[in-house]
Amino acid sequence: MSVQRPIRVMIVDDHDMVRSGLRSFLRAFNDLELVGEATCGEQAISLCSEFEPDVILMDMVMPGMDGAEATQHILQRHPEIQIIALTVFQEGDLVERAITAGAISYLLKKVTAPQLAQAIRDAYHGKSILAEEAAAALVRTTRQTPGLGHDLTDREREVLDLLIEGLNNAEIADRLVVSRSTAGFHVGNILSKLGAANRAEAVALAYKYKIVT
Repeated sequence: MSVQRPIRVMIVDDHDMVRSGLRSFLRAFNDLELVGEATCGEQAISLCSEFEPDVILMDMVMPGMDGAEATQHILQRHPEIQIIALTVFQEGDLVERAITAGAISYLLKKVTAPQLAQAIRDAYHGKSILAEEAAAALVRTTRQTPGLGHDLTDREREVLDLLIEGLNNAEIADRLVVSRSTAGFHVGNILSKLGAANRAEAVALAYKYKIVT
């Protein structure tokens, strides 16, 4: 009967003490094998082909290329690798960047050894784990994310209403008792803020995202 090989793990962290601790941790589990270490995102990318890890423990905040960017680059070249974000930071925007980049899990460095070992096994088998604090931060970030059109001024919303009515710049100027150049200026701002290529797209976005009532 064949014996299953250990899960190959690579550590990416710029702190010597952290790497030393993770090194000792991995030695305690027979089914986990440390195959390499990197001290920055750029080095991690270059060493993946050499070490061929199954799972990477990736620090998120490092000098130069950060963990999220390194994760994205690595997975573009090695989509079979599973990457666990392992950090002391739990800010929602950082969690979101890591997950968007492709990290399968997001854990805080206060995680216990048995929990981290199980997270590595789970990642190897395609199962995600999100630290409770990271999940809460991500929810808060999602709730606080402003919707499209949040930065429109009251006047721009008035102009958008008139665009929906089908008025051109001259008609908008007459309705609001402003110059045509002012009306055109407001229309231009609306297109820019909504990321719309033209007036028709701005109207479509206004309906889709319920920017105006």
